[in-house]
Amino acid sequence: MRAYRVAYDGRPFHGFQRQPDVPTVEDALFDALRDLDVLADDADKPDGYAAAGRTDAGVSARAQTVAFEVPEWLIPRALNAELPASVRAWASADVDSGFHATHDARERTYVYHLYAPRRSTDTHDAFDDDRARAALDRLAGEHDFHNLTPDETGTVRDLDASAERDGEFLVVTVRAGGFARQLVRRVVGLVAEVGHGECDRDRVERVLGPDPIDGPGGVASAPADPLVLWDVDYPEVGFTVDGDAAESAREVFGARYATRRAGAAVVGSIRDGLDDP
Repeated sequence: MRAYRVAYDGRPFHGFQRQPDVPTVEDALFDALRDLDVLADDADKPDGYAAAGRTDAGVSARAQTVAFEVPEWLIPRALNAELPASVRAWASADVDSGFHATHDARERTYVYHLYAPRRSTDTHDAFDDDRARAALDRLAGEHDFHNLTPDETGTVRDLDASAERDGEFLVVTVRAGGFARQLVRRVVGLVAEVGHGECDRDRVERVLGPDPIDGPGGVASAPADPLVLWDVDYPEVGFTVDGDAAESAREVFGARYATRRAGAAVVGSIRDGLDDP
């Protein structure tokens, strides 16, 4: 049995988990295994298969982790031969037959790149890092996050949270053993509200309180695109990077980075040129 680290650009996909009639990362993975004759055409999934998490539509990953029974020759670069360019396996580890990629994960780490310029723009008020960090500090620790998820059970979580400034972005890192649905994006949404001065820090206390906050008063999820499943920790597993596979991934994501930077430059030039008739 082997575990793989898989990176993907989540924008072309409707999430990680298979769904009828829409493209998902799991579909791409299983299609590749069928093309490699590792998974039979009539098989639902590989033997022993499990994944570390189910990322939402548009969410990307650096180290999504999947594990299943495979032949010895299926190293990451071989798997990449049939995967789309937006999905790249880049490291692997042989694991015991009882390994479960979901249940054996000790900690998951998500990173969110929140666009938060500290000066006012046409579409954003100036962002206050100190206010945002104070809100994030209050959200860290063990709480019942029932107001930050649509889940009705499993809402008590113990979060480790931090934020670092990177140019016009506040990079928010959140770690926990597991996450309720939409929890990370709603935490970021609440932190953004406070940082932009749209509410005071008392709102954080109300959100963490026992009373439900529904409807227009609830906390909206931040957009999915800036969120990345960054790491999944397995204490007993040592992953080995496949050099060729990792280089292939760097090239793919480097090209996508350049394309997105160029697109941002085009949109920015249009914005800045609208005062000149």
